[in-house]
Parts: sequence; C-alpha cells; structure tokens
Amino acid sequence: MLRPILLVLLLMLSLPLPAELINRLGRHPSPYLAMHGDDPVAWQTWGGEALAAARADDRLLFISSGYFACHWCHVMQRESYKNPQVAALLNQNFVPVKVDRELQPALDAHLIDFVQRTKGNAGWPLNVFLTPEGYPLVGLTYAPPESFVKLLVRLRKLWRERAGELREAARSAAAAMVPDQPAPAAAPIDARALHTGLVTMALSFGDEMEGGFGGQSRFPMAPQWSVLLDRLGVEPDQRLGELIELTLDQMAGNGLRDHIGGGFFRYTVDPGWQLPHYEKMLYTQALLARLYIKAAKVLARPDYLEVARETLDFTLTELQGTDGGFIASLSAVDPENVEGGGYLWTQPLLAAALADDELAFARHRWRLQGSTVTGAGWLPVDGADVVELARRYNTGVDRQKAMERRVKQKLLSARSARKHPRDNKQLAAWNGLMLSALVDGARVLNGQRYREAARRLRNFLVDKSWDGKRLLRARGPEGDLGSAALEDYVYVAAGLHDWAELTGSDRDLAFTGRLVEEAWRRFFQHDGWQITDNLMIPGMAREKAISDGPLPSPAAMLIELTLGKDDPKLQSQVRQALQNGYGPATAQPVRYATQVAASIRALGLERVKSD
Repeated sequence: MLRPILLVLLLMLSLPLPAELINRLGRHPSPYLAMHGDDPVAWQTWGGEALAAARADDRLLFISSGYFACHWCHVMQRESYKNPQVAALLNQNFVPVKVDRELQPALDAHLIDFVQRTKGNAGWPLNVFLTPEGYPLVGLTYAPPESFVKLLVRLRKLWRERAGELREAARSAAAAMVPDQPAPAAAPIDARALHTGLVTMALSFGDEMEGGFGGQSRFPMAPQWSVLLDRLGVEPDQRLGELIELTLDQMAGNGLRDHIGGGFFRYTVDPGWQLPHYEKMLYTQALLARLYIKAAKVLARPDYLEVARETLDFTLTELQGTDGGFIASLSAVDPENVEGGGYLWTQPLLAAALADDELAFARHRWRLQGSTVTGAGWLPVDGADVVELARRYNTGVDRQKAMERRVKQKLLSARSARKHPRDNKQLAAWNGLMLSALVDGARVLNGQRYREAARRLRNFLVDKSWDGKRLLRARGPEGDLGSAALEDYVYVAAGLHDWAELTGSDRDLAFTGRLVEEAWRRFFQHDGWQITDNLMIPGMAREKAISDGPLPSPAAMLIELTLGKDDPKLQSQVRQALQNGYGPATAQPVRYATQVAASIRALGLERVKSD
C-alpha cells in the first residue's frame, strides 16, 4: 500500500495525458508486451518515436525491460504498473517505454551493464531512466511500489530544477564506461597460457562441495562447462573432471531439473541447486541437451544421454511452435500467479493423483516428504533410484521402472491443468541453438524423431526467418518481430552448419557461408564488435571481445565458423578479432571461455601439450 500522503500527491498530478502518449502495447505480437497492453501506464514501444517524444517535451525516458517468463516482472506489473496513481506519475513526467529484452538484446545488454556498474548487481525487471539524448541516468531492478514512487517524485523534482547538471552527469558517466584507451601492442597468442589460465581459474572459482560457479544463485553456465569438457577431453585433469561431473550431477539431480516432465529451469536461487526460478527457456534446453551428450562421451557416463533425451523430448512436446520453429519460454508463474505452481505438489494433490502404493513410491523416488521447498508444496528431486527401491522392497528393477513410468504419467496428467503460460514468439537465435541440439540428438541418440524435427526447424529458419536480404529476429503469430542481432546470424549459421554436416547438403552449407559473411559485415569493425547494427542511443561502444554468459559468445562462435574459409578478407578479420580478444581472454578466461576455445582452435592446437 502507498502512504496516504503520496496518494494525495499522485492524485494532484493526474492531469490529462498528452495526446501522443497512449498505451501502444495492446495486441502487440510479443506476449510480454501484450500483457502490458491494459496497464494504465502509457507504454511506448522502443524506437525513434519514443526518443523523439522525450526530446520534444524534454522529459526523461523510462525504459522498463523484462520478459514473459520473469516472475518479478509480473510482480512489479501487478504492484506498480497496474496502479493508476503510479501510472499518472509516470505518464505526466516521463516517456515510459516497455521493452521485451528478448527482442532488443543489444539495448538490454547496454542497460544491464549500466545498472551492474552503478548498483553492483542487475537483473529483471530492469528499469532505467535516460536523458532525452539517450544517456542512462539512474537504474534499478524490482522495487516495491512505495520506494518506486519516492524515486519517481524525486527524479521529477530534480529534472525540473537541475536538468542541465543531470544531463552532464549522465554524459560523463557514459564516457567513463568506455574509456578511450590506446590499443595494446599486438602480442603472439599463447595457446598454452590460455588453456592453463582457463583450467586454473575454473578450479579456483568452482565449488568443490556443490558444483558450479558463484556463491549464491546457480546458473547452468553451459558454454563454460562445454569448453571445459573439450579441454578435459584433450588434456585430462582429475580435479577438473571431478568438478565438472559434480556440477552435472547436481544440475540433473536437484531442483534445476523438472524430474516429472523433463527439461531444465533457468537457474536456482540457492547454491545447492534446490530452489529454482521456474522459467523454462528454449536456449536452456538446447545448450544443456548438447552439454549432457558431450559429457556422456568425455566422462564415460552413458546415463547422461538419458538426461539429454528427456530434455529434447520435453522441448518437442512443450515448446513446439508453428511451421517447425520452437517458442521462447514457459512462464515462471502458473495461471493462478503462483511461482512454480505447476511443478509443486501438496499432500491433497498427490493423494488425488496416486494410489497408496504409487504415493509411497513417489515419496521415496522424488523426496516428496518432509519439509516442502516452498509454501506451495514439494518440488520433485532425485531421491532413491529404482535399483535402491527394488532392493528395499525386494522386487525386480523392471517392476520399479514400470512403477516409475506409471507414476510419472499420472503426475503429468494431474498437473496438466496447471500448465504455465507460453511465450509463443519464435526467436531465430534460440532456434539456431535448438537446431544444433536436435542434430546432436539425431547423431548420438539415434533419434529419427529428432532428425525429422531438425528438418522442420531447418525449413523454418531458411524459409520463415530469412527474407532474402536479412535475418529476422523473431516471428510471432502476427508476423515479424524486431531486428536480428549478432547472435541471430551466428547461432542460426552454426545450426545450419551442423545440419549440413549431418545431411551433406551443399545448399545449406552455402547458405551458412552467406550468413557468416553478413555477420562479419554487419557487426565487426577493426576496433571490435557491436551486437546490433541498429544503434539508436549513444554510448553503446564496440567490444574487443564478447563474453560468455548463459549463452555462448556469438563473436567467438563466428570466429570458429570462419576458420579455414578461403577468403583473405574474412581471414584478416579473424586475425584481428582474435588479437582484439586475446587480452580479455587472458585476463578472465572463464568469462571468455568460448574465445579461449576459438583462439586455441585457430592456432591448430586442439591438444595443448605441456612444455
């Protein structure tokens, strides 16, 4: 609840809206933007019109970036953006802009970087105030309504009284974020040093008790573990192998994974992998399916193939879109606005779904007893496996496996009424990653189902995501969405390259080459990378290298896709990009793991022998 004095102030500010500022998100093809179409906030879409409105009226831009599957985005909408008084304050004093971060990755990354640098942490919902010229001034993530209103009132007053000072402060801060430093002298790339630095840093950052990186929340970090698996495969290291295996076991066995329906959640909020944020993203499924397929071979763990198979099967069942493409995500909240509600079980729900013997099995198999993870119920995680249960009850393993299949099916059926809403836009980049995963599934899991799904996805990317001149960022039910970024060109090119290798298609290999050439032309200059070719605000400087995050570095992947091509200009660009990225990769090899891998491969030293 807002304090009465603030409510009075806000009601006094509720003047008629300027004619041009009406909510423009109704029936938007992005489900995330469309869900804000009934907000009393006069949301604008990102683009030249919003910038022009801010400059014409000399008002601060308020950019709120989020995504459909985000739990706290829903909370802030409910608490603040649905509140007429909060909306009145936003509408009268700012130009409010809603951004689907999955459609504007470059803008979102720029603003995330600003908030990370100024606040020490960042996430979504991401809320940033910018000067009319486009320089970030103040940023925050989720805020309860009372503190959010206090900030709005304070900024309104400061902008009216000290706009000139704020403009200069924002401009100076933007300049400080991209200092003009001379390029270091070129140094020979040392593959041995890169390999050693990567492994050393991974071991120092890795949690030897729980697996993973970091001290609080746990993200899968699939790109980094994939590169480390490659390094382990060519140069064995016992400690590294143990860390990777522990991490993969923790991810597969605990709360990051949906043990009933398959697939992985985006991350867990605790370091023990127990309590997830319940978003299910397409890219998570694609990257982790590939990671477990690779790990099955490198670590001699055939059981990991079943994890990969269940992940791909979940994706085909739950994330299949139209025309062969896959949708972006499933929301974190269920239809009743309960976070994770569709995956959690109470005693009454279990009793209604299962017979007594089945319920006893489920309690032991997935730890559905004792303290619940949240007030909404138990989250199934690995408990006693079927071998242990067969021994405990003196029955055959096959009988326990049959019980497991039957109970899973009953639980899936029982929870079908609580399915989480779908973000049905189809992102080119994430579908490119999924194509690579399906090719791996077809090749390693002997899955004709995966090969056929890959064929349909290939057709979607070639026929629906390419207009003959450029790649489209996404498709929604009502047409095209957004402009393609670097990751779209690269991930789609990589997926089609993998498909061409599987099928021997010269046509797809040639199309891959065209996407590669377009990516270099659009996104690379001598001084570095830009992740979009549509820069609309100042301060979005080129990067010497692009780091890995939840997604692999598209810049480093593009380097790898270009190696060996018989084109002098492209090879010159590759050499420049490798040299640009050598400093960052040397200083922070885990953060730039895919850049490390590209550098080692470029030198033709897949096996980096010790001196």
